[in-house]
Amino acid sequence: VQLQASGGGLVQAGGSLRLSCAASGRTFSSYIMGWFRQAPGKEREFVAAISWSISWRGGNTNYAESVKGRFTISRDNAKNTVYLQMNSLKPEDTAVYYCAADSGGWSSSPYDYDYWGQGTQVTVSS
Repeated sequence: VQLQASGGGLVQAGGSLRLSCAASGRTFSSYIMGWFRQAPGKEREFVAAISWSISWRGGNTNYAESVKGRFTISRDNAKNTVYLQMNSLKPEDTAVYYCAADSGGWSSSPYDYDYWGQGTQVTVSS
């Protein structure tokens, strides 16, 4: 699976951005898709994940506590794309955001994800 993230940019605090991750290669719909982020000098951290179909875990989603209520992950299997809608952005959300694909279980650990996109920079000014 090849992943291409886009949609990052510079936004003021309180603003919104929508990240996209386009996938190509193997069957996209069979992977759990996740978003992670990494700020300078910090470890890569989990942001959100979504199950591969509505029939598995009811189309379940999982979010880090720090983004709950502000970020929404979604996917369009017909377009092989996963999205991250980010609202009410804060300066502490500034990071490089990565999308990733997991062929295994339901995990928030970056070590369990098999494929990674190149990352897109999100900068939130105060």
